[in-house]
Amino acid sequence: MRVATARGVTTLTLDSPHNRNALSTPLMTELLAGLAAAVADDTVRAVVLDHTGPVFCSGADLKETAAAYASGTVPAGMLGDVLVAVRECPKPVLAKVAGPARAGGLGLIAAADLAVCAEEATFAFTEVRIGVIPAVISATVLPRLHPRAAAELYLTGNTFDGRRAAEIGLVTAAVPADGLDAAVARYCDSLVRGAPRALAGAKELLRRPAATNLRGEIAELAALSTAYFLSAEGREGVLAFREKRLPGWVAALDGGPAESAS
Repeated sequence: MRVATARGVTTLTLDSPHNRNALSTPLMTELLAGLAAAVADDTVRAVVLDHTGPVFCSGADLKETAAAYASGTVPAGMLGDVLVAVRECPKPVLAKVAGPARAGGLGLIAAADLAVCAEEATFAFTEVRIGVIPAVISATVLPRLHPRAAAELYLTGNTFDGRRAAEIGLVTAAVPADGLDAAVARYCDSLVRGAPRALAGAKELLRRPAATNLRGEIAELAALSTAYFLSAEGREGVLAFREKRLPGWVAALDGGPAESAS
């Protein structure tokens, strides 16, 4: 896997084109290490999952899986750790998908907070066609997909394109292939404008379960909102807005204060 950081964004590039970026134990181990390093680095505000070669991710490494049968365990068990690490990363994670994704690769895309794909990219839940089910990835995939689409695609294993992926909620947006880099850059430029602690808090909000007691939920969220307004980031953000300047966490990306928030 390749790792690069620039202007607050760490890009983790799946770099195993010989097996179509299959989720082998070495690749998943490197991905977990890369995510942990990005979380520990205070200069990193967001993470991009990219890939080399024409395929984003082909799913489980079936060659490794077949070799592991004698031990009674399979590498797919480690995929759960990867999905949790992506989903619970306190920094926004964006998947950049220029080519096909299959099976476990779709779980990785769904785990990311944002996902942008090329319209020409193709996707499929191929598990039933090899006698297994998309079990682990359902934890991240099913909350994203429209129920009817999930039933159709899980049961048929049919291939669908980037436009359909956006329509059913698997990805945030599908764009022409020649506009993918620009679309990802726009999202990253927006993400790094968010205050680091606030971004982590917003991700926690997105993971909150549905309220069973609305009045109690409102009271809890009102207290949470007050705490953020009174925090150092909140005070700086409000002051920067009133003074028509960029807040410190944005200015720091360029190495100093900025004159305008426009």
